[in-house]
Amino acid sequence: MKLDGAFIVEAFVRLLGAIPTTLQITFVSVACGFVIGTAAALLRIYRVPVLHRLASAYVTFIRGTPMLTHLFLIYFGLPYVVDGLAELLGLGFRSASIPMIGFAYLSFSITAGAYLSEVVRSGMLAVSRGQLEAAYSLGMTTPQALRRIVFPQALAASLPNLSNSVIGMLHGSTLAFTVSVVDINAKAQIVASTNWKFFESYLAAALIYWGLTIAIERMCGRIERRIGAYNRGGVA
Repeated sequence: MKLDGAFIVEAFVRLLGAIPTTLQITFVSVACGFVIGTAAALLRIYRVPVLHRLASAYVTFIRGTPMLTHLFLIYFGLPYVVDGLAELLGLGFRSASIPMIGFAYLSFSITAGAYLSEVVRSGMLAVSRGQLEAAYSLGMTTPQALRRIVFPQALAASLPNLSNSVIGMLHGSTLAFTVSVVDINAKAQIVASTNWKFFESYLAAALIYWGLTIAIERMCGRIERRIGAYNRGGVA
């Protein structure tokens, strides 16, 4: 077997069109997951009655089961819920109207939420309790203290783990092809099926994922340096 360099270049160019879909899945999932994870972290830290146990169970279950399983549970289970509610309420909406990428958004957001919950929780616990007590002594409420004092410091402490989570979700988005979403991975399979040059096609996909990963690392690195300069008083 001879490596076809020309086809690697051709596949690379053809795969570029799938990058927006992959990035869309990644960043929507991370953004929604961050909201879910922050809520779960707060419930656990402040031990809200009943809810903190549900949050802990959610984090434990999601982290203890594969990402692909979550996708299949949503893909096959959500239609039962949607169609059942629609029939009960007399609505005309049906699960068949949900775009395939919607299942990926929901599933990956739930998955990201569990992992980001631990990232946010560790960042918040890294902030000295004394700072929160000082905020209370100044008359701040808990939401004000969290927003103005705890969250900014927790975010700075969590940035390395957050960047790892974004990269992990980027790579995990390859599973979207199992529900007929044409991301980079699925596009590579489609391109290769024309002449069975799967190695060259997936090699091109690997180069694109590598490039995207480097871009995310550098972007997060710049944010870290900027925050570090601000903490040292280097930014007005």
